[in-house]
Amino acid sequence: MLSTMQDAPLSIAHLLRHGSTVHGDAEVVTWTDSGARRVSYAQVGRRCAALAHALRGLGVTGDERVATFMWNNSEHLEAYLTVPSMGAVLHTLNIRLFPEQLVHVANHAEDHVIIVDPTLIPLLAPQLPQLTTVKHVIVTGTSTAGLEAPAGVQVHTYEGLIEGQPEEFDWPEVDERSAAAMCYTSGTTGDPKGVVYSHRSIYLHSMQVCMSDGPNLGQGDRALAVVPQFHAMSWGLPYAAFMIGASLLMPDRFLQPAPLAEFIAAERPTFAAAVPTIWQGLHLYLEQHPQDISSMQEVLIGGAAVPPALMHAFEDEHNVSVLHAWGMTETSPLGSVARPPVDATGEAMWKYRYSQGRFPASVQARLVDDEGKVVPNDGKSIGELEVRGPWITASYYGVDAADKFDDGWLRTGDVGTITPDGYLALSDRTKDIIKSGGEWISSVDLENAVMGHPSVAEAAVIGVPDEKWDERPLVAVVFREGSDATVADVQAFLADKVAKWQLPENWAVVQEVPKTSVGKFDKKRIRSDYQDGALTVTRL
Repeated sequence: MLSTMQDAPLSIAHLLRHGSTVHGDAEVVTWTDSGARRVSYAQVGRRCAALAHALRGLGVTGDERVATFMWNNSEHLEAYLTVPSMGAVLHTLNIRLFPEQLVHVANHAEDHVIIVDPTLIPLLAPQLPQLTTVKHVIVTGTSTAGLEAPAGVQVHTYEGLIEGQPEEFDWPEVDERSAAAMCYTSGTTGDPKGVVYSHRSIYLHSMQVCMSDGPNLGQGDRALAVVPQFHAMSWGLPYAAFMIGASLLMPDRFLQPAPLAEFIAAERPTFAAAVPTIWQGLHLYLEQHPQDISSMQEVLIGGAAVPPALMHAFEDEHNVSVLHAWGMTETSPLGSVARPPVDATGEAMWKYRYSQGRFPASVQARLVDDEGKVVPNDGKSIGELEVRGPWITASYYGVDAADKFDDGWLRTGDVGTITPDGYLALSDRTKDIIKSGGEWISSVDLENAVMGHPSVAEAAVIGVPDEKWDERPLVAVVFREGSDATVADVQAFLADKVAKWQLPENWAVVQEVPKTSVGKFDKKRIRSDYQDGALTVTRL
């Protein structure tokens, strides 16, 4: 027996039509060096139509890939909406990839057009001669900024292309399971791998971003999207905002603590999203340069574990609630969100909030041990996290990576526990767990404990070889400016916070913890620096 329900496709074009009409008064605000630049969602809709006509004229007639090499701004939002809606595929290029990785992903995806911001031309231009499939480069604004493209590549200005184009477009009816956008992993191990999102997966994911057990984005929100649009689709915020009618605040290239604080004070977001390092930097800045950030009710933090000390600092000093979440490029990225049960209070409530959160109904999760057996969700049994669901990738684009999947489940590489009521607590990445004397030490737990010291700005922990114990932890620590604390002080601080056998004896004071292209601690580079003798290690 079949249902009587209509089979209406879930498409980005529908989000575009809905957001630009029903929520036409909402706005996208882009921060510039001279203040805010505003465009209403109704205007975005008209500009999207003009851009679609322009791209048709450049030969984008099917599922050609249109890449973006851009900051978070209103033109990037227009590309987000236009390219999938016209039946093409959006490819968000990570501006922080190494040059050889950028060339690899652009050629692997077979990008036909690249839209680039003028300030990023110095990063893109040297690689253009190696991009074998690119035929057009569109520079946002009204000038090509002196970009000289190789033979066979035409350069256009964004505003020049859309000027005079019709402000209505007959958006095609696309298969909801067809490709809408693609994003490559950050490539911390091997070449970046492509994840291709469908119209259906993005639509369903957008609904979850607006759910009360998720980020709970609402019509009245002003959402500050600090998380880059090239990083896991800006965690789904642009599409969800257009779905629900929340205004979007885009920081463009002004991601440093000072302009970010100014942007927050001026535009008064109610909700924000970024990786922990952004909020750590903002917190340190606000200590010395107070700004009014009282409008922010909640900040979503993912990409890496949030130090509890940072959660309490924002709550106690700024009355801003930190919402911990877990996800990855392969999960669109929303996997779990740490909203505690409604009846949880006090320490129990904080324990839930420290976790990576609870899985929504659409994300199934399980833990698998080293022998391939599924372990119980009892909050104690440890295993590698595997997930599946309608916005979880089932493969990588054009790459055989069978070892990353297990009978229809995505192997995440994260290790942890799941409670009977569905809360995930991650202890580490499989490659970052420190195996010492037959026991496991969580580098994440140690990092959180170290960053609880009031003089510590950042800390990353890796395992280093040890003749007696196989591996022991090494802490790369950044002290706050003006601090006179020593590594011995921090070790003493840890004495009653971690088990004695987990207490690190290897320490290296560094100016900055190296970051990956998406702002996570780059432990691969720390290991390399250690092996090359580039770290000055103190053994206590």
